[in-house]
Amino acid sequence: MLYFLLAVIFTVALYLIMRAYPRYQVDSFHAVVFNYYSCVLTGLLLTPNLAVFKEVNWFSTGTILTIALGGMFVTAFMLIGQTAQKVSITATSLAGNMSLVIPVLFGLFVFQNNNKVFTPLNYAGLVVALAALALGAIQKSAKPSGESKATASPASGLWVYPVLTFLAAGTNNTLINYISVKYYAPGQTTVFMIIACAGAVIIGTNSLIFRIITRNQTLKLRSVIGGLILGVPNFLSLYFLLLALKSFGNSAAYVFPIYNILTMLASSVAAWLIYKERLNIYNQLGLILAVLAILLISYQELGFFTNNA
Repeated sequence: MLYFLLAVIFTVALYLIMRAYPRYQVDSFHAVVFNYYSCVLTGLLLTPNLAVFKEVNWFSTGTILTIALGGMFVTAFMLIGQTAQKVSITATSLAGNMSLVIPVLFGLFVFQNNNKVFTPLNYAGLVVALAALALGAIQKSAKPSGESKATASPASGLWVYPVLTFLAAGTNNTLINYISVKYYAPGQTTVFMIIACAGAVIIGTNSLIFRIITRNQTLKLRSVIGGLILGVPNFLSLYFLLLALKSFGNSAAYVFPIYNILTMLASSVAAWLIYKERLNIYNQLGLILAVLAILLISYQELGFFTNNA
């Protein structure tokens, strides 16, 4: 259970750190790039036997695809940061956790590797998840002059950030599931993640150099430090989630729903306590629907509505 709680804590820490970047004038893209340097270093420190990398075929299809996956890592992380800063931490967490819909749908209809039969309740959960995302993306618009109340219509353009985060995170998780299962043995998960983060370093650094040259951007020390700090909880969130999976007999169908629910609720509470973020009625309903969606998608594994409950 300790691993479970640590995974949630470090995941929430990601959102809180990125939410603080504007306050300290940290460039999000620069920080995201250096975050992956820290991820690789943290991963190597936690790898008990570095000799395992000698067995990696660096020119194989699996390794090349894993390195290329690093580009998706950078894109998804940038969107997470923008959503946390421009919308809210709760909307970011909700979009990220509801993105489980995408790998589930791909597993069902594209890869056809789902290991359970989906029922009407499961499919209803997928629909409810999309409704939760839509409600979580709604932000009250600023109060116009001369009006006594703020309107409840979506703030101009802000809804795009949670939607893009949802799509990027879902695509990211789908590719992670596909590549790790197809090209790596079960015990090579950490190796897979380190290689993917190394790919993010390569792709992100080249993109950063291009920006510095073509856009005359200045790399500031605060952005480097902000990124290095972010990388530690970034890697540890996955590391402890993997340990939690192992401690619960690798029951992903049981671990991930509870992990997602706890992450969403903890993110909302932390954002309220630290940044005084308040949820409007639509966001509150979206959070409730998000919990309901996860329960509907995974009710068999959680023992709900069954004779064995």
